[in-house]
Amino acid sequence: MAFCNKLGGLLRQSISTGNAVSANSPTPAMLNAIRCMSSKLFVGGLSWGTDDQSLKEAFTSFGDVVDAKVIIDRDSGRSRGFGFVNFSDEGCAKEAMNAMDGQQLHGRNIRVNLAQERAPRSGGYGGGGGDGYGGGYGGQARDNDGF
Repeated sequence: MAFCNKLGGLLRQSISTGNAVSANSPTPAMLNAIRCMSSKLFVGGLSWGTDDQSLKEAFTSFGDVVDAKVIIDRDSGRSRGFGFVNFSDEGCAKEAMNAMDGQQLHGRNIRVNLAQERAPRSGGYGGGGGDGYGGGYGGQARDNDGF
């Protein structure tokens, strides 16, 4: 199901940007999404000094690393202490997970697991509150006897 959602999203994005996908030349983003669906690792416990390149270098000995991404906090610009590594092969990803879980990287013991697909998020601000409360922005409050 996650695969279908990912592929559908990439197709919608290609169509909306005017890059119609032909049967003879799929876009590289689509190929990477298909290739990486079951070979993405979550890496937790990263040091603040770990960047995308050093994360990738730490895992290249296990196989072809398609990409590595350290997640950065929007407000501070610092690492959030975790990232993701995508391998081109599921077997390499599992080998890397078994070998690297609990090992030291840049002075910190890291946790390595298969990445889980994030549950879909609901959009907008707030939902409906209890009786008499509007739902976040744009909600319409009821008359509460002057309170």
